[in-house]
Amino acid sequence: MLHPRLPPPRGPAGSRPVTMGVMKVVKTPQYFKTFQVKFRRRREGKTDYRARKGLTAQDKNKYATSKYRIVVRITNKDVCCQIIDAKIHGDVVICAAYAHELPRYGIKVGLTNYAACYATGLLLARRTLQKFGLDETYEGQTEPDGEMYCVEAVEDGPRPFTAVLDVGLVSTTTGNRVFGALKGAVDGGLDIPHSAKRFPGYDKAEKELDAETHRKYIFGGHVQEYMEMLQEDDEDRYQEQFAKFIAEDIGPDDLEEMYTSGHAAIREDPSAKPTTKEDSYPDLKKKKMSLSQKRDRIRQKIASYKNKMSKEGGDDDEDEASDE
Repeated sequence: MLHPRLPPPRGPAGSRPVTMGVMKVVKTPQYFKTFQVKFRRRREGKTDYRARKGLTAQDKNKYATSKYRIVVRITNKDVCCQIIDAKIHGDVVICAAYAHELPRYGIKVGLTNYAACYATGLLLARRTLQKFGLDETYEGQTEPDGEMYCVEAVEDGPRPFTAVLDVGLVSTTTGNRVFGALKGAVDGGLDIPHSAKRFPGYDKAEKELDAETHRKYIFGGHVQEYMEMLQEDDEDRYQEQFAKFIAEDIGPDDLEEMYTSGHAAIREDPSAKPTTKEDSYPDLKKKKMSLSQKRDRIRQKIASYKNKMSKEGGDDDEDEASDE
């Protein structure tokens, strides 16, 4: 290595100083042999494996004791809540509840808002406890008031069903709908470690939860306020955005009663209703065409296009003749 104060070496007399050339970085076969491909669901951006390890790892001294997760996923048209147990061979779904089941309990519209997430979480909790024979021991919060609630174990009896919340890749912001499903499951009797910091109505400065605001969200009060605002300001948008509500004859004042009766119906019979299966289903897969069929289809398209162009040309000539 040259001393920083020394000038660069010179070549023969009259030539330029000698400099190092630019080397191209080539990834050798040895590099590709040692490259480790990430898991498929990580490549697809579907699973956070660092979070999954923390949710599924069990203490060594608990041996094969199951560690349950309550998995909440929200799509554009549905809410999926599942109790899942991670096994060596893969995840096992213990129990599941979906928002598209809510119309059976009287909640026919608004199946993806905060109130629907709460009802779906409540349905999952009551269904799970019924499966394990704990539904009568742990009834949960029968009258939701928005307050912080945690299940307490009974003295002479089994301990409550415990699970941890798995939110996936969503941003855990205050008021997120996944916490509505969490609140519904906790009020339904499940023991899920949580705090009130992410519920709607939590004041970060005061560090306390406004239970009245949270109760409003549980019973669809925020949707009611929005419906009333649209009725006053933009009737056309109200007719378009709440068309399904209008078809079911549900107004802003009917939402709280709808959710209250829905919660009572869920507690009365949370069991899953099996879907009807048919002997055969129509084949919706498009059949492959042979080469002769493809060529014949192209000929038909060309003939149709020529026919269309000739008709348009004839119409233009008739218009010119009428103008003259």
